[in-house]
Amino acid sequence: MHMADALISPVVGGTMWAATAGIAAYATRKVQHELDEKKVPLMGVMGAFVFASQMINFTIPGTGSSGHLGGGILLAILLGPSAGFLTLASVLMIQALFFADGGLLALGCNIFNMGFYTCFIAYPFIYKKMMSKGYSKKRIFIGTMISAIIGLQLGAFSVVLQTLLSGKTELPFQTFLALMQPIHLAIGIVEGLVTTAVVEFVWRTHPEIIEKAAVGDALGSISIKKVLVIFVAFAVIIGGGLSWFASSNPDGLEWSMFHASGKEELESSSPVHQTLAAIQEKISFLPDYGFKESVDEAAATDNGESEIINPGTSVSGLAGGAMTLLLACLIGMLINKMKRINKGKLIVSEENDV
Repeated sequence: MHMADALISPVVGGTMWAATAGIAAYATRKVQHELDEKKVPLMGVMGAFVFASQMINFTIPGTGSSGHLGGGILLAILLGPSAGFLTLASVLMIQALFFADGGLLALGCNIFNMGFYTCFIAYPFIYKKMMSKGYSKKRIFIGTMISAIIGLQLGAFSVVLQTLLSGKTELPFQTFLALMQPIHLAIGIVEGLVTTAVVEFVWRTHPEIIEKAAVGDALGSISIKKVLVIFVAFAVIIGGGLSWFASSNPDGLEWSMFHASGKEELESSSPVHQTLAAIQEKISFLPDYGFKESVDEAAATDNGESEIINPGTSVSGLAGGAMTLLLACLIGMLINKMKRINKGKLIVSEENDV
């Protein structure tokens, strides 16, 4: 559900950038008291895991469409809503900047659609409410499934609303909505099942991670080395190897766009769109998660003369996961530094008062 720039107007894109920046600032303030030296690497590792997982598009039977893990509800459950939102933002930033997955103008929309609804709506009002009577395998399953589905449904509706406000007449509101919601319901069910499996694994091995995330506590003396090693291994295996087996079918958004307008991509002649597209083309060194093909190779592929195996897929999975890990950790370390600075100022202020 990564929106391209052509789907939104500069006004809508700028507005969503501002809204997302505000949410990120709020999340930064909220997360300060729960971050410690152990939660920072957990943010990085889970970010790398979600990056790799998003490379695996799974086929939606009978539709000709595919979907992938969003990861917002998973990150909220394991890290807490604020840290989860910032980690997912790291994933989407790396994807847009270096892999041309989602537009630069649409980045605010993508972070909002995939992160806000899962971390700040579905997680606190559905998942946590269901866990308030205690954790159990049944409650985790039901809570995670419903949260994943509702979060994705809200995100899909937000995409339709943003295209409407952008004046995209190629995508009639009612038709586009009638396509987006059912296909993302199917995607949400699969995401819920995958997320449930991951959450139940962590619950069986380190329930304290989930419990502390729910109440906003730091990890403290809990040892999470085993969890970190396991998820790093998963990220490497998925991004470096399993990504080869991703479905080639259009994702839910592209599928809905095609059936609504006859096109999987829209075009725009706006100077803003063209400028940002040129910037993205220069920055992204592995567009669409592969090496840039030469003209001859691309022509051969289009003509069906040969099927080119692009090792850039594995490189993208490994490099993207590593960059996401570093960015998420950097964000966590900066927040920890801000916390120490603020704490120091508070101590000085109290001493002066005395």
